[in-house]
Amino acid sequence: MGPNERRQEIMETLCHRRQETMANLAFEFGVSVRTIRNDIDCLSLSYPLETIRGRYGGGVRVMDGFYMNRKYLKPEQKELLERLGAQLSGKDLAIMNSIFNDFALNK
Repeated sequence: MGPNERRQEIMETLCHRRQETMANLAFEFGVSVRTIRNDIDCLSLSYPLETIRGRYGGGVRVMDGFYMNRKYLKPEQKELLERLGAQLSGKDLAIMNSIFNDFALNK
């Protein structure tokens, strides 16, 4: 497994578990803790990851609300859809709600 494949797997693992220690990730992927730290540094440039210091509670976690392969709207896009949705009913409202479900929105 190359570095890019490992990093993709690390992100999938973190999105599923939400938080994990670097030592556990190193063991699971068969690499050193230093390699995992480098991977996390690289991943944090593109993904909302947070490292947590601490001997037992430390590690890395994915920010709340983030999931892989989801599309996200900008705040102004979300606000516009919410304003438009307040004026809808019936089938149109159902379609608008499906848009909110397709995008990772916190209504």
